[in-house]
Amino acid sequence: MYDKQPSNKSVIDIQDKPVKHKRRVRYKGTHPRKFSEKYKELNPEQYPDDVKKVQDRGQTPAGMHLPICVNEICEVLQLGKGKSGIDCTLGYGGHSLAMLKRILPGGFLIGIDIDQVELEKTQNRFHNLGLNDTKFLTRRMNFSNIKDCLNLRPDGFDFILADLGVSSMQLDKPERGFSFKNTAPLDLRMDNSSGETAAVMLMRINEDFLVNILIENADEPYAELLGKSIITNRINCQSTIGLASVIMETLQDKVNESDCKLSVRRVFQALRIELNKEFDALNSLLHAIPHCLKSKGRIAILTFHSGEDRRVKKSFKRLTEEGLYAQCIRRPIRASFQEQHDNPRSSSAKLRWAEKA
Repeated sequence: MYDKQPSNKSVIDIQDKPVKHKRRVRYKGTHPRKFSEKYKELNPEQYPDDVKKVQDRGQTPAGMHLPICVNEICEVLQLGKGKSGIDCTLGYGGHSLAMLKRILPGGFLIGIDIDQVELEKTQNRFHNLGLNDTKFLTRRMNFSNIKDCLNLRPDGFDFILADLGVSSMQLDKPERGFSFKNTAPLDLRMDNSSGETAAVMLMRINEDFLVNILIENADEPYAELLGKSIITNRINCQSTIGLASVIMETLQDKVNESDCKLSVRRVFQALRIELNKEFDALNSLLHAIPHCLKSKGRIAILTFHSGEDRRVKKSFKRLTEEGLYAQCIRRPIRASFQEQHDNPRSSSAKLRWAEKA
């Protein structure tokens, strides 16, 4: 529980109160067809029995984001009452909520996210739990600009967390264009209020450029074949299903359906990373972190593919050799077998940490 001041409500108190009934969206037929009509996926917290059934099957319920390696992260960050920190990738706020439970009373957390839609939702939800600006503050910004947070804590922070995985809310919402499970415009922007979409980018770039990002951003084994096919058929790749279909048709005589789908995921990943300049942002974050930590402060980073993990590993090793970090983990921490069963999206996660000298 949080502090026991009479003016503040605890998380348990809030959760125990009945939720005001709101009539769900009506739809034609016996089952909802559009994602916007799927009332259970849009409000999974109201249907715990259904959520449990999905988790028991070893699947992640649509509309939910399950934070990964929560206990492991809290342990390596050495959280305690009164400490201050930054969650560089706020998202749904699962990690932030767990950290706040360990640093309050007296602690302070900043939640960063570039996705304005999800940031506002999480901010409102946290404020409804009694977490005012003296305990929890949000900033809409790219974590490459993390040094701006020093305006609030000039002496630095005790801990920093960065979960580099794509938010489940983004994956599960068709209109965001992150998944090929539903038909939608090929968007892939983390911040969908500005910048070009992936569809526009595909119409602009050439074959060599596409092949290069498929290799660099996703280690795609069929990069050259897919690069040529996608550029040749790019007019048909303006939607999620359109791009996925071109990839599947290109590889159907070479690999089985399961491997085809893996290539689809890798292509989407490669385009997303390029479109959002994710590696550039990560490099900037890794450079800035030591300047934002107090002495003995700790950084923990969750990565989900080799390109991310390689950059984090090299940065931690180099900065430890240079004396900026006192120590860093040599082998990454992985999600437990039980967590990988309960949340398959955790199976590729790697957790690394370092401590400032």
